[in-house]
Amino acid sequence: MRGQKFAIHIAALLIIAILVVLKWPAQAQAASGFLRSMAGQDPALAGPLDIGWLGFSYIAFRLIHVLRDRTAGRLPAISLRDFVTYIVFFPTLTSGPIDRVDRFTPQMHGESLLGNDQFLAAGRRLVTGLFMKFILADALAYFALNPTNAWQVQSSGWMWIILAAYSFRIFFDFAGYTHIAIGLGMLFGVVLPENFNRPYLKQNITAFWNSWHMTLTQWVRSYYFNPVTRWLREHNVSTFAVILLGQLSTMMLIGLWHGITWNFVTWGLWHGAGLFIHNQWTSFARTRNLQSSSPRLLVHLSMLFTFTFVTISWVWFALPQPVDVARVVRMLLGGN
Repeated sequence: MRGQKFAIHIAALLIIAILVVLKWPAQAQAASGFLRSMAGQDPALAGPLDIGWLGFSYIAFRLIHVLRDRTAGRLPAISLRDFVTYIVFFPTLTSGPIDRVDRFTPQMHGESLLGNDQFLAAGRRLVTGLFMKFILADALAYFALNPTNAWQVQSSGWMWIILAAYSFRIFFDFAGYTHIAIGLGMLFGVVLPENFNRPYLKQNITAFWNSWHMTLTQWVRSYYFNPVTRWLREHNVSTFAVILLGQLSTMMLIGLWHGITWNFVTWGLWHGAGLFIHNQWTSFARTRNLQSSSPRLLVHLSMLFTFTFVTISWVWFALPQPVDVARVVRMLLGGN
C-alpha cells in the first residue's frame, strides 16, 4: 500500500513537471531544442509552442484529481475505458469544464437515448455557444485591447472602451465554448457542470470568483487552498497570515496555470489581493453589524466597482510586455 501511494505521488509530480515545462516559455523552448537535436534537426529552429499539447492543462487537472482521490481512498471503482473517456472526453478537452470522475462516469452507463426535450436543450446550448464565441467574441476582437492598438489609442476614454471590449470578449469566448461543450455533452448523454453564472453582475470579487470558471475555482479550492490553509492552521499560523498567504498563493497558482510568465503572476496577485481585502472588509463589517440590506444604488455601484476591478486585471492577460502594460495603465489613469 505504501509503495502504491509513493508511485501515485511520483506520477502526480511528473504531471506537474510536464505542465511546468509546457507553461514556461523558456523551458518549453529548451525542451523543443533538445527534442530537435535528438531527431537530427537544428535546435535553433526550436520555439516554445513546438511541444504544446492540446488540452493538457485540463488533462493534468483531471489526472491529479484522480490520483489525489485514489490516495485519499475517495475514488470509486472505475474501468479503464471509463477512466480514459473521462480524461479525454473531447467536448471538454481544450477548455473544460473540469468535471469530477465520480460525477462523470455514472452518466456513461445511464439511458443514452435522447428525448425531444434533451435534444432541444442541447441545441439551444450549441446555438448560444456558437453565437457567443463566433459572433460576439470575434466581433469584439476587432477593437478589443491587444499589443497593437495599445499604442494606437491616444485618449483615456478610448483606452477604457477597448479594455472593456476585451473584458467582454474573453467572457463571450470562454463562456461560449462552455455552452458548446455542455451542449455536445448532452448529445452523448453526459450533463457537464456549469462554468459561469453571470460573473460580471456580481457585487464583490469573492462572488465573481464563485461564478467565473467555477470548476477551476472548485478544483483549486479542494486540492490546494483547503489543504494549505489547514496545514498553516495546524502549525499555529495566525488567521490573518493564513488568509493572506492562502488567497495570494491560490490566485498566483491560477495565474501560473495560464502561463509561467510575469504578467500572469501579476494578474493572480491582483486578484489575490482583492480577495484578501474583501475578506477583511467582510469580517470587519460582520463584527460591527454592518451587514444590513443595501439600497439599490449601492448594489449597482458595487457591481460597477467589481466589474472595473476585474476589467483592469485583464490588462495583464492581454499584454505580455511590461512596456505595453505601463502605457495602458498610464492612459487609463488619464496620462499621455
